[in-house]
Amino acid sequence: MTAPDPDGLLAEQLLRLTRRVHRIQKRHLEHRDLGITPAQSRLLRTLAHYGSPPRMADLAERLEVVPRAVTTLVDGLEAAGKVRRVPDPANRRVIRIELTDDGRAALRELHGARRSAAEEILAPLTGEQRTVLGGLLDTLVDGPGVMPGDRTG
Repeated sequence: MTAPDPDGLLAEQLLRLTRRVHRIQKRHLEHRDLGITPAQSRLLRTLAHYGSPPRMADLAERLEVVPRAVTTLVDGLEAAGKVRRVPDPANRRVIRIELTDDGRAALRELHGARRSAAEEILAPLTGEQRTVLGGLLDTLVDGPGVMPGDRTG
């Protein structure tokens, strides 16, 4: 008989938690009837972090996906009126992506949906447990030696 693999168990727990988070977030998004997929919501959130409209290639790099995936997401969001393609003022061959007013309103709704989902997921934890979990997750996401507040993204 082999000994239990504690790291394997932790990895499985993290994967199960990730799937649960996605399911709950998706349900909260569907209840708000925004017509936005989780991938589109991620693109909108990413877009909101830019000071000026980024190029599609910038979005693809930040999202760590191929440019074609960004094109598909932007096509859907543009059809829904959440983003628009605009020419680059310095190079008219370059197209940039910017949020519309509807896109900003959708972001506010998305934030509410994510907050509701987080509250549901974290409900069983005390404040102290949430603080400890936050610190542990920061270490896992950023690696050792990164101070809180030093994160990017």
